[in-house]
Amino acid sequence: MKYITNYLNEFVELCNEMSPYLLLGFIFAGFLHVYIKKEKITKFLGKKNFKSVLNASLIGVPLPLCSCGVIPTGVSFSKNGASKGASVSFLISTPQTGVDSMLATYSLLGLPFAIVRPIVAMITGIFGGLITNVSDKKEPEIKEEPEQITEEFTGSKIKKFLNYAFVEFLQDISKWLIIGLALAALISVLVPDEFFTTYIDSPILSMLIVLVASIPLYVCATGSVPIAAVLILKGLSPGAALVFLMAGPATNAATISVIGNSMGKKTLFAYLASIIGGALFFGLIIDYLFPADFFTSTIMLAHEHSHLLPDWLKIASSITLGLLIINGFFQKYRTKINTNSNKIKLNDMKTIKVKVEGMTCNHCKSNVENNLSKIEGVDKVQADIVKNTVEIEGENINLDEIEKTVNGLGYSYKGVL
Repeated sequence: MKYITNYLNEFVELCNEMSPYLLLGFIFAGFLHVYIKKEKITKFLGKKNFKSVLNASLIGVPLPLCSCGVIPTGVSFSKNGASKGASVSFLISTPQTGVDSMLATYSLLGLPFAIVRPIVAMITGIFGGLITNVSDKKEPEIKEEPEQITEEFTGSKIKKFLNYAFVEFLQDISKWLIIGLALAALISVLVPDEFFTTYIDSPILSMLIVLVASIPLYVCATGSVPIAAVLILKGLSPGAALVFLMAGPATNAATISVIGNSMGKKTLFAYLASIIGGALFFGLIIDYLFPADFFTSTIMLAHEHSHLLPDWLKIASSITLGLLIINGFFQKYRTKINTNSNKIKLNDMKTIKVKVEGMTCNHCKSNVENNLSKIEGVDKVQADIVKNTVEIEGENINLDEIEKTVNGLGYSYKGVL
């Protein structure tokens, strides 16, 4: 009973520390979504040069996309004219951080980590993009960006901003945010204080262990923050914590498979080499060129700084965040019901339904709908991420082209239902 009470107290405390900053991060995420469109970004990424790679990294760092959403987005960029180098730069820099995770990092890890994290994400993204450009001998064909066919959001921009910030985006990260907080609370309760300094006193060994554990597993940039904070308090070196903050969000088994299949083995090598090499390089710099308390002391200062926020604000933010997460799940399944009810309005003679596996978030849904809508003969596309189905309406629909497009985006086409 004591462990359960301690666990719940730790979980609530972590939520209270992060919630005000997360809500602020969601506001920034909504702003970026409304005013920065993917179809307008692509034209800055088409050349096989340093500028395109730099642009991709600069664009990717603030975007609030985790790896489940960034992979189809990055692959879509590549399919629509972006160079492989720019696409890889985007794929590396984007999932490591974002406006929401920057604020979450500041709330639990302090200012130094909040500054270092986006800088490292940008540098590793640029490095990976340049390696890809060098290894990819074939000059990419620059395509004319077609008109995007998207479903317009009815209502004002404010309504669209609020819907993305507190419904769509929250739906995409809420599960992994909860998992990250739950794991952090569990580590805090079960792992003894100074565990790493007692049993694993080598920073390099700690980094390698963390790296091996992080690469195949998935944790979002925001969800990784409370885990890293607790691990540092348990004695993990700041450099090893940075390795976790980089490799955890940027890689997982599914990501590795999709990049290898969609963009080739050379691209996959450049992607992994940049993340692994960058994580170890910057981890070693932090551990051996900076005093440990430069980073560890800021964690304590971050907790002290959080006390400047009134308790009522932190508690109200946690309650608000919890209600928004519940609403996100409700909206997700309400959309499923509405989709089913709208089926009778479609002309069955012009409509087919296909099974598509791998769609996990609203960015996946948008990528599938936008890219399938460009195929000749397709008039309307409606994806359902709950059922993993896509309804396509049009004349003379080419199923081979549908399958090629879906698989090319990194999803798995399973045929007509």
